Amino acid sequence: MRDYRNNVAWQKSHEVTLRVYGATKSFPADERFGLTSQMRRAAYSVPSNIVEGCARESKKDYLRFLYIAMASAKEMEYFLLLAHDLGYLPDTEYEALNGLAYRAIGTLDGLIKAVRKQVGLLANVSALLVSATLVALGRLYYHA
Repeated sequence: MRDYRNNVAWQKSHEVTLRVYGATKSFPADERFGLTSQMRRAAYSVPSNIVEGCARESKKDYLRFLYIAMASAKEMEYFLLLAHDLGYLPDTEYEALNGLAYRAIGTLDGLIKAVRKQVGLLANVSALLVSATLVALGRLYYHA
């Protein structure tokens, strides 16, 4: 099992989540069940999906959860823009949060690419092993 706390993508997305929670405290009360809730959900979905992926045994499952985390990260990125355009996030706060989100997304993208490569290599190795096993079994069968 992977330790998510050592995962840089998790660390960066956790930092963004904490900042999103802080920033949304000042949103209008009528947005509590709207944009505030959606932004927070999208923000915490990123690190929580990384954590869940880290707990999976196979790299393929891990990759699936990283893709889910990326989808949530992109959703959060849009909510930041929306909050800014609605006037809930001042320019400086939006730029700081968006910069953090951008770096977290970039780190997550790099992790996805690395794991995707590993999954591809594992699939190729598995296919080769199956093929070699079948050839060996065929030789045993025909030589018996």
